[in-house]
Amino acid sequence: MFIQDMELKDLVGLHQLLGVDMTNEEIQSEWGDYFENCETISFTLDKKTYTAIEDPDDGYRSAMKEIKESKATIRNKFSPVEVIGIMRLNDSDEIIDFYDIKTGKIILSIGTHNYDDYYPMFVAEFTPENMIINNNLG
Repeated sequence: MFIQDMELKDLVGLHQLLGVDMTNEEIQSEWGDYFENCETISFTLDKKTYTAIEDPDDGYRSAMKEIKESKATIRNKFSPVEVIGIMRLNDSDEIIDFYDIKTGKIILSIGTHNYDDYYPMFVAEFTPENMIINNNLG
């Protein structure tokens, strides 16, 4: 299902967002011969699909385990939306925010909040109401 490993910073810059799906999947644990329920988010930028996977840790803490270019099928597709990906500039987050160029609002956020804290948190937020195509602005 996965094509290539990558980092969030690889997605910084201008793109066209074409679809987003959020799901839960059973992912094999790194610590044993069992599967864990993990949140995933897949999205298509510039006709390439990427999937970010949660590392659920212990049920109280979570983080982004990895992000990869993938062959995931996106069901929630929409007309292209011009976005810019910007990494958050603070000491505790490793999150990329995708802003709609026309509304200036965040549509998609992916990464780990408080990654160096005792309680980090996986971030996979999609806010479709902030897209120009769902607004009366355009």
